[in-house]
Amino acid sequence: MKKNIKICPLCGNREIKFFRKGNIKLENLSPNDIKITDSQYGKFWDLFACKNCNYIFSSALASANIIHSLYKEIKDPEYDEEAENRSLNFIRILSFIEKLKPEKGKLFDVGAATGILLNLAKKRGWKIDGIEPSKWAVNYALNKYGLRIKEGIFEEAELSENYYDVVTMIDLIEHIPDPVTGVKKAYKILKKNGILCIVTPDVRSFMAKFFGKRWWHFRPAHLSYFSRKSLTYLLKNSGFEIVKERKYVWTFSLYYLLSRFKIFTPLLKSHRISSLWKRIPLKLALGDSIEVYALKK
Repeated sequence: MKKNIKICPLCGNREIKFFRKGNIKLENLSPNDIKITDSQYGKFWDLFACKNCNYIFSSALASANIIHSLYKEIKDPEYDEEAENRSLNFIRILSFIEKLKPEKGKLFDVGAATGILLNLAKKRGWKIDGIEPSKWAVNYALNKYGLRIKEGIFEEAELSENYYDVVTMIDLIEHIPDPVTGVKKAYKILKKNGILCIVTPDVRSFMAKFFGKRWWHFRPAHLSYFSRKSLTYLLKNSGFEIVKERKYVWTFSLYYLLSRFKIFTPLLKSHRISSLWKRIPLKLALGDSIEVYALKK
């Protein structure tokens, strides 16, 4: 075990064990390695696990400045090519949020990417705001949707406290070097009885255990891995009360799913076939991502 890994960043426990030997180095990392549509499955950092709260974290957590600088440089046109199917994922989330907050109000999206979720929320009557580190994505959201998303790092941004009704963190906390600071920041900007929605991979799921080091959520961009136990610990110790938890269901086109694996590359070169497959949506109920809604008490 590396000597600098002495304490759990989540609960402060000192009983840390080595979880898995990684195969990437910080000095070799580029913006392309951590973009949303990266498909370098099975590439990950040295990972450590807390015996107390079950949080699994990487040896790269301490390199926040370097990680943040890379996110600012990301360009990912492929992400918005799946906008239609990503919208189906986000509509499902917004529909449930609106059961909890039927009066709607102010919604803040952390890691807003190209603004797909925020654009949908705006159309549904929400007053929207969000933040995204990628300059390219911020400009894309402005040009395509007319959205003015803040460019920057959520944990560092100056935001009004007790202001928002909802904060969304969809596939976000596994990417940031300090999830504790991120969730506590969400608590501060939410009004009392505000809702935080988190979606993140479940490292203790059946799929994660079955595929082992080849699990598709083991990727260079992911610095933290949560289970139900560790995510519950994080939320409760940040002042939240969990009101709903369920397994996340993905919707993507057949083309996008096949494009994640190099073995299918020859099949995707045909324009006729790829055009057809882009129009075929598939639901993936894999059970390896947690979808949680938490109330600010």
